[in-house]
Amino acid sequence: MNTVASPVTALDATALLADLRRWSTELGFARLGIANIDLSPDEAHFLDWLRAGFNGEMAYMSRHGVKRSRPAELLLGTVSCISVRMDYWPEEAADAETILADPSVAYVSRYALGRDYHKVVRARLQQLCDRIKSAVGPFGYRVFTDSAPVLEKALARNAGLGWIGKHTNLIDRDAGSYFFLGEIYLDLDLPSDEPSSAHC
Repeated sequence: MNTVASPVTALDATALLADLRRWSTELGFARLGIANIDLSPDEAHFLDWLRAGFNGEMAYMSRHGVKRSRPAELLLGTVSCISVRMDYWPEEAADAETILADPSVAYVSRYALGRDYHKVVRARLQQLCDRIKSAVGPFGYRVFTDSAPVLEKALARNAGLGWIGKHTNLIDRDAGSYFFLGEIYLDLDLPSDEPSSAHC
């Protein structure tokens, strides 16, 4: 995490965005978008959800107040959010129905295969930040992957990575919901992508 930054002068946002998309592909991310961090409609929905008690025994959901929906309160100086998607359903994945029908074989959820995704996504996001720093100089940022009170799905929707379906997960037309999300809060003012519209 890097929270102290000197001002970045003469930021060429268009060139940086092109580099970000290329770098993210090189690092194994399926998509990258820049999210508008105004989450006021999502905040209202989230607070209604909490009041209705839909968080059940997950008391931690209300512990951080509105920091979850106000990025600049979680990380002072945040003006943009990079949102990324990393697919986890491998092309060579075995047919689930065949495996489930065989009592002698264990079926493990696809997302649980391999190294802990928190470590994988976080390390790659840090590498992305290192590349940004090499291009523009020091800047303030913090990397997240299901690791802090962040409205990941709302930010990913705002970044154009998919829409929030009736099952409450983010959906992409091609990848479905088989992916991890990660975010970088940063103090670089980057132009936001067009949010995804709902298709359910």
